[in-house]
Amino acid sequence: MPSLPLLLLLLLLWAVASRGFPAFSEAHLRDVEMVQRYLENYYSLKDESMLSQMMRGSGLVADKLKQMQQFFGLKVTGKSDPETLRVMVKPRCGVSDVAAGPYYTHFGTWGKTNLTYRVINYTPDLPIPVVDLAFEKAFQVWSNVASLTFSRVSEGEADIMISFVSGDHYDNNPFDGPGEKLAHAFQPGPRLGGDIHFDEDERWTNNNEEFNLYYVAAHEVGHSLGLAHSPYIGSLMYPSYTKFTGEVMLSQFDIDVIQALYGPSLNPVQPTSPQIPQACDRRLTFDAATTIRGDVMFFKDRFYLRKISFMREIELHYITTLWPHLPSRLDAAYEFTTEDEVRFFKGSRYWAVQGETPLAGYPRSIHHSFGFSRQVKHIDAAVYHEDTGKTYFFTDNMYWRYDEYQQSMDAGYPKFTAHDFPGIVRKVDAVFEKQGFFYFFHGAEQYKFNLQQKRIESYAKANRWFNC
Repeated sequence: MPSLPLLLLLLLLWAVASRGFPAFSEAHLRDVEMVQRYLENYYSLKDESMLSQMMRGSGLVADKLKQMQQFFGLKVTGKSDPETLRVMVKPRCGVSDVAAGPYYTHFGTWGKTNLTYRVINYTPDLPIPVVDLAFEKAFQVWSNVASLTFSRVSEGEADIMISFVSGDHYDNNPFDGPGEKLAHAFQPGPRLGGDIHFDEDERWTNNNEEFNLYYVAAHEVGHSLGLAHSPYIGSLMYPSYTKFTGEVMLSQFDIDVIQALYGPSLNPVQPTSPQIPQACDRRLTFDAATTIRGDVMFFKDRFYLRKISFMREIELHYITTLWPHLPSRLDAAYEFTTEDEVRFFKGSRYWAVQGETPLAGYPRSIHHSFGFSRQVKHIDAAVYHEDTGKTYFFTDNMYWRYDEYQQSMDAGYPKFTAHDFPGIVRKVDAVFEKQGFFYFFHGAEQYKFNLQQKRIESYAKANRWFNC
């Protein structure tokens, strides 16, 4: 791929040759270089295609960008917009997203179900027994649900050879230093087939810091068994790395594919897989909801669903995609629009962000910051009313009112929710304000509440926002 100085020279010549003289900042050119590298690595873009497009107006890069955007569930524009660039900079697996064989599998399977693996060398980041256990558990993730057995060997040629390498390690898929490519694996076959390489320039851990070896290894074993990347964010075979939450589980999609290739396990022990929220499921419930810069975000387990004001499509992703420091299964959230902050609550602690940027000094205690008594262990729902500068906190059948400007609870609270919000008689799961109305959620139902008239205006399913 051309170097950045060469890109600068060629773009300057292109600008001079054109009628206009567009200004290319160094940051823009770095984005151009990153997009080209990403599409070459993961979407089969031929080398120098991006420069060719700039010189000749070719649409090949736009086509590849659309392919990438469609895969990740982004708005398909064919342009390197901020959302697309944000996905591209995330650390990920080094295997292409373009499957070489049947849908979401590669060219086939091993043709056998008893496989061997060998660890060639070890990372200095972790003790050897910890590394061995991580690999043992990674293979077990798959043998728990499929008719597969894995045996470790200490010498000779194994079906799956595992090694820690860095830079160009002579397999036509060099690593790139810290970040981006974490590891890669080869489809079943002879020689390199099935082998797994980990980038030694990364820092490997057995916790949720940096890159969890067990988590990444379980993904790469999937490739060694013949699986390609999946566009489903709840899938273990999703290409981008997400924060390790303490467990590695297969989605039902992963289970269906591996069992189609090797058959089901005779003694399945797979725990219940995390359920990806289905926007049009009439039974859908939420842990929390809030507005954020004109959009509405709903939170469920490890996921968020965002209703973007100008788009029909619903954005579905892991919470950690936007905010890696936030926990899953949030209790409540609200947007403090005056300060462009969103505050997230779990248990007796809360976090604050501005856009995608976490604010320093968090998490904080709800008792110290808002003045709740120690008897209040958590918040069920919260909403800020910009017209009055008041934030309403709901817990069980009671609510508190907090003055954001005085930074103190109003006197006379808590009160019964139903007293000031007639008709809201059950626990509030989530609430947000939109166009002067409070939208209360309980179970799979939502209630549109008129603040001025103090009455419920309408009822609807909780997922009414998703164009179902």
